[in-house]
Amino acid sequence: MPDTATPIPTRWVGPIRVRGNAVSGEVEVPLATYETPLWPSVGRGARVSRLVEDGITVTVVDERMARSILLVAPDAATAYAASLDIQGRIGELQGLVSTQSRFAKLIEVRDEIVGNLLYLRLEFTTGDASGHNMVTQAADLILDHLLAADPRLSYGSVSGNFCTDKKVSAVNGLLGRGKNVVAEILIPADLVAKQLRTTAARVVELNTRKNLVGGIAAGSLRSANAHYANMLLAFYLATGQDAANIVEGSQGITYAEARGEDLYFSCTLPNLIVGTVGNGKDLPVVEDAMVRLGCREDREPGANARRLAALVAASVLCGELSLMAAQTNPGELMAAHLRLERRRQDAGSVA
Repeated sequence: MPDTATPIPTRWVGPIRVRGNAVSGEVEVPLATYETPLWPSVGRGARVSRLVEDGITVTVVDERMARSILLVAPDAATAYAASLDIQGRIGELQGLVSTQSRFAKLIEVRDEIVGNLLYLRLEFTTGDASGHNMVTQAADLILDHLLAADPRLSYGSVSGNFCTDKKVSAVNGLLGRGKNVVAEILIPADLVAKQLRTTAARVVELNTRKNLVGGIAAGSLRSANAHYANMLLAFYLATGQDAANIVEGSQGITYAEARGEDLYFSCTLPNLIVGTVGNGKDLPVVEDAMVRLGCREDREPGANARRLAALVAASVLCGELSLMAAQTNPGELMAAHLRLERRRQDAGSVA
């Protein structure tokens, strides 16, 4: 344990009503943040979820953790020939990985040739771990094996940035890294009006102008959302995740439709890197959070991590929905921040 610790205010918010292929029920979620207005904002989205019969539907679409190795060939022709040979030996590489780990499973190898450089993006499932160390260890093993089998190749790096780790990239947006999750909700018009103080048409218009067109104008990369990073960081800190993964985790797309006067609202997150075991999970407060979230149950490998990812995505939708609704009304966002933060400061001064 470290000699000192940095306290981060944490509050359990919700419950959120959620269903899908990884979790179903009403679950409170922990959010650790210095931006205290985040709690009532996510709480408003959670309240809406409980007022909708089906709540938020969350679908875990895919899961994979990637590590890219870099091999150096004398020329592009040799790199290409080597890539074809490697693609024909995937079964051999899968068997090799299985000798080292019970949970790491090689599912795909993608290649990219730049000049005489051969990048191999190795993609794995990693059970309930986020898998950073697991896939690096497997990549080391594969790298040594390939270099021994082909003397034309030489070592470049165990991580060639084609992964891509803790950086925003097109490749992760397209292929995913971690859990690829979609959260969606259909909100009746009366709830949109009473709970969010707006209309479906106004939310759709704002999403188009702000997230989609504004994102393009800003040069956003495979990303169109208002503030996924806020909810991700708060959830990651409260559950012992590697917080730097919000860099690629916040890469996602908010989509909204007016269905009559009802509001369809969704958040797609292709890069949710979370785990229920591994580094950061040995702290008592994290263990308590995992138990309370239902992520310590006896399930097949990977199921607890998928449950956690689904709850993260549901939390992101709650906060995104609330902020987007607020921004359809002039002055509402800043007024809420001033009111909530001043109330907290006044409470602190009295204490």
